[in-house]
Amino acid sequence: MPRLSLSDLPRIAVPGDPRLCPDGSAVAYVVTTADRESDENRSEIWLAAPGAEPRRLTGGPHDSSPRWSPDGRSLAFLRPVDGKPQIHLLPMDGGEPRVLTGATLGAGAAVWSPDGDRIAYGAPHGDVDPHAPVVADRLEYKADGTGLLRGLTMHLFVVDVATGETGQITSGDFHAGEPSWSPDGGKLFFAASMDADRDLTVSGAVHSVDVSGGKPERLTGADVICTNVWWLGERLLVAGYADTPVGHVRLFDLGADGLVEVETGLDRNVMVGAPGYPGATPQLAGDDLIFCARDGGFTHLYRAPGEKIIGGDQVVSGVSAVGGRIAYVAATPHSAGEVYLADLTAIRAATPVGDLPPSSDAPGEDPLPSDTPGGDVPPPSGPAVPSDSAAPGVTRLSSYAVPGVELFTPRSRTFTAPDGTPIEGFVLRDETLTEPGPLLLDAHGGPHNAWAPVFDGAHLYHQVLAARGWTVLTLNPRGSDGYGEAFYTAALGAWGVADTGDFLGPIDELVAEGVADPERLAVTGYSYGGYISCWLTTQTGRFKAAVPGGCVSDLASMTGTSDAGHLLKAYELGDDLAAQSPMSHVARVSTPTLLLHGDSDDRCPVGQAEQWFAALRERGVPVRLVRYPGASHLFILNGRPSHRADYNERIVEWLEQWISVDGTPVSLS
Repeated sequence: MPRLSLSDLPRIAVPGDPRLCPDGSAVAYVVTTADRESDENRSEIWLAAPGAEPRRLTGGPHDSSPRWSPDGRSLAFLRPVDGKPQIHLLPMDGGEPRVLTGATLGAGAAVWSPDGDRIAYGAPHGDVDPHAPVVADRLEYKADGTGLLRGLTMHLFVVDVATGETGQITSGDFHAGEPSWSPDGGKLFFAASMDADRDLTVSGAVHSVDVSGGKPERLTGADVICTNVWWLGERLLVAGYADTPVGHVRLFDLGADGLVEVETGLDRNVMVGAPGYPGATPQLAGDDLIFCARDGGFTHLYRAPGEKIIGGDQVVSGVSAVGGRIAYVAATPHSAGEVYLADLTAIRAATPVGDLPPSSDAPGEDPLPSDTPGGDVPPPSGPAVPSDSAAPGVTRLSSYAVPGVELFTPRSRTFTAPDGTPIEGFVLRDETLTEPGPLLLDAHGGPHNAWAPVFDGAHLYHQVLAARGWTVLTLNPRGSDGYGEAFYTAALGAWGVADTGDFLGPIDELVAEGVADPERLAVTGYSYGGYISCWLTTQTGRFKAAVPGGCVSDLASMTGTSDAGHLLKAYELGDDLAAQSPMSHVARVSTPTLLLHGDSDDRCPVGQAEQWFAALRERGVPVRLVRYPGASHLFILNGRPSHRADYNERIVEWLEQWISVDGTPVSLS
């Protein structure tokens, strides 16, 4: 069977945002693929049920955010109209979808009222003149992926499902978070910061507003830093921090005595899901509160107060529950996404508390076959079958493994940093090789993200390099999520300084074991990983090639130009920016460096790459800068397919320009 190639990008389908219908019988979800011809990402909504072939509900090309009506007779979803996302309603008994909203700047995902008569949504509000001067009194005047906000604020609206009549519920100089209906349908609850200096601190609070009119009210007894708020049945659940926005996100219940932290029994970060981060909104499965948390590199599903109900070698991202049934999406070593349906009662009856019911493919197991029923979307496998004989109560509804391709499987192992700290890592290589070969160290972003040994479409070069004789090493150093709060916060105020040994120590082990050739080492990474790629080349000359992506090179300028710069300085970096900046040590760099950066990156602005490029060029170090027009910080995940393909191709080409796969000398001319 052939190995994955860079040309396979359009064949990779990623499922997400699963939504279980109200009677628990079927799951609607989004499938995203790369369309080479239009150079856009295509998204469609599919429906899957046990014992039936999954079927396409909408034809796209940009459909997303499926949301069931309470009676299950309609499915709301987003589809662009004149380039702006609007809420559409699809009748499930047949017929074409109808447009419900006409928001000037587009609408957010639908949030149905308990009676199903109304839909709440968030939308940007304000007048936009692209040629007018941008006047800023606060630091929050831009956002990555959006650009200059030009005075726009996010507010809440409610539309009548029958008539389409729409009312604006909130207004003012603040941003309202995603709404959640009170159980009686009379109020909307949301997270917002209304402090005058909200750009200088993280101070989100829980607010409510009467949908019939009135001003938002801040809830008393809810004195936490709120990032998200949801009504789950009769429970108001809040995600956030008890005092300062440092360390793990926690869950809180709002009751008569105010907010009380939900006891999870875990020293783990609650993962509510975000672009580039797995996890999902907490849910009620019957009377049980379920939530996602990282355990090492994997993301699993737990029941409060800390019982793991879905474990194994997978990363859960997207969860929906009705009664005791749970729909979820998970990436596995063999697939960028699988859609599952689990019965919590059956799982708990058959599995001792604390055991890990694996719902992904067992290591070494062939993924389910996948046929292609037309179009560019590799379809789900079917009919649905139990995902694993060791996982009673879990059914795989569809599989999105790339058909006809054999993937290398990353192997987990624990390394030891120079100070004795255990560091989990994952080694991807052709295990039939017996001689030392070239090694690529790839550092993750965050810094509070984490690698997992599962397949993803953003790092195709991992599989391509492994097929060409490379070893790819991914590590979760200090600062990574999934290993406890002390580990999570261990690099605060000490970027690079605290974790250099966590990267170099494992390389030394692989060299000593005869896996890696010490003369053929390379480093890459994105975001914080791009920072580490720059930093490590200031600390050692052992890397023969470096590819920082979306990098940070000068923390002083970064904190003044990033859309999150001030908060990074206040809560992550501290005051000694020079000691943590690669630019302070750039005179030591001799490694040939390729810089890859989005032109419209407001999180790690392109000036970071420009500074590093200029500094290396002035010192005679081989260097190249590639800028991707219109690309945000997350372009390697959701940018133009041509940009994502180019990103992967350039990494492979640069590494093999400077490092020989077979050990023969590489010409430096």
